[in-house]
Amino acid sequence: MADTAWAWSLHVQMPSSVEDGHKLIEQLMTALTELGWEGRDFFHIQMAAEEAMVNAVTHGNNRDVNKSVEVEFKVADQTAFMRFKDQGEGFNPADVPDPRDDDHLECTNGRGVMLITEMMNEVRYNDRGNEVTMLKKRSSN
Repeated sequence: MADTAWAWSLHVQMPSSVEDGHKLIEQLMTALTELGWEGRDFFHIQMAAEEAMVNAVTHGNNRDVNKSVEVEFKVADQTAFMRFKDQGEGFNPADVPDPRDDDHLECTNGRGVMLITEMMNEVRYNDRGNEVTMLKKRSSN
């Protein structure tokens, strides 16, 4: 990833606001469109960004207006990078139940984490569990 020539990037601290998060994701999606990202890859990036942002604001920061979320996006022709870091206590992704298991089908917790993992090529959480880094490589069509 260090060798990637990013065509567009954004690195900001945003308030713990889903509305503000949506505005940033709109900027990301515009950058992707301008670079010709489309279809499944475009949808996967949008979905993963939405899930990670909502998790950071609602679960990480508990919608505390005194907290913020660090957001970083980078886009290139073949690669998209996203990072969200909240000011919450964090969590252990391994402790999140798989919502596809029969015992957890009615539970809504864990769906975002599962979707992110399924839709992105690489997903990493920091040791504290308050930061997620995601990478999507463009599919060959």
